[in-house]
Amino acid sequence: MSHHQHAVRGRYFEDFTVGEDLVTSGRTVTSTDIVNFACISGDFNEIHTNFEYCKSTPFGEPIAHGPLIYAIAGGLWHSAGYNEGTILAMLGVEDWRLVSPVKHGDTIHLEAHVASKRETSKPDRGVVAFDRRIVKQDGTVAQTMRVTLMYRRRPTA
Repeated sequence: MSHHQHAVRGRYFEDFTVGEDLVTSGRTVTSTDIVNFACISGDFNEIHTNFEYCKSTPFGEPIAHGPLIYAIAGGLWHSAGYNEGTILAMLGVEDWRLVSPVKHGDTIHLEAHVASKRETSKPDRGVVAFDRRIVKQDGTVAQTMRVTLMYRRRPTA
């Protein structure tokens, strides 16, 4: 069975409304996540890996890598089903800001505001820009960014 024959769970370009707010479920970030990301990325900076060193930092303990938190948020977006069978490409990330640290035990979720939509010269796809906020359990914003994604248009046949 080819990819296009099964039911699509994701949203098509037409299914997003400018001004709409979308929220994912949450996920708790653990020390294991932080260590695993250090291993994958090769970024063993002490601010992520050394509890003793971190006692002398404003954070008091190791903090998660910014790209790790971004990646987990991407996984939450995927788990929410918005992209499944409909996303074609990630086109860019603009104005990525790391507003506050995420530590072991923090639970994050993703809030996405549909900022704009535009059709492309190809009739089978469209571009959606989202203003994203990664938010911790206490409502504190950890990261903000604008992410631009290309989605399939709804088939006309």
